Amino acid sequence: MTPKTDLIEQIRPIHQKYGTAEYSFILESIPLLQEKYGDRESINSAMDEAIHAFRSARKKHLMLYPTVLETLKTLKEKGCFIVAYTESKAYYSNFRLTKLGLDGIIDVLFSPEDHEIPDGEKKQVKYNLVHTKQEYTPKDEIKPNPQLLLDIIASIGAVPEECVYIGDSEMKDIEMAQNANVSDVFAKYGTGHFEKNEEGYNLLRAVTHWTDEEM
Repeated sequence: MTPKTDLIEQIRPIHQKYGTAEYSFILESIPLLQEKYGDRESINSAMDEAIHAFRSARKKHLMLYPTVLETLKTLKEKGCFIVAYTESKAYYSNFRLTKLGLDGIIDVLFSPEDHEIPDGEKKQVKYNLVHTKQEYTPKDEIKPNPQLLLDIIASIGAVPEECVYIGDSEMKDIEMAQNANVSDVFAKYGTGHFEKNEEGYNLLRAVTHWTDEEM
């Protein structure tokens, strides 16, 4: 059995290379798995049970916080223009918006473009947004960047005085909004999963693409 610590040490550099902890081709990229099982098909076959367990857990736990959907629908009905800005790359951002029933409730989604895909692989379009407009943030731009927030606001024809920014990170979201002179709301409930699952959060930090400063 491959030691967990050895796997972790090999996973983080891959995530950092592609700028995301959601790299779709992570299993076939890990040297230890390549040595043990061989090519992509063999690795995915050997990992089939684990892959299905992950997808089952994701399906079970992927949900909005209570009252979020109702609140967004109410804002929409009152004529508010709703913009989402995330550092998650396009494919998984689109996947989540689609699965959570937010395609069309969110007017515009700003996210980084997807990571590169291996030669011979086709770009997945299954979860492309139908009603929400997809826009991409500049390459390597990350939160907290108040100028990027101001650029997003300008791109939709708004001004900071008309906007309210809601985020669950005091450093990345709230600080950014305040530095841009945009009214902010701290969604503290969004940090609860870190407090309730310290072991899982520590594992995420161990394999993440974040720099040490961002953690």
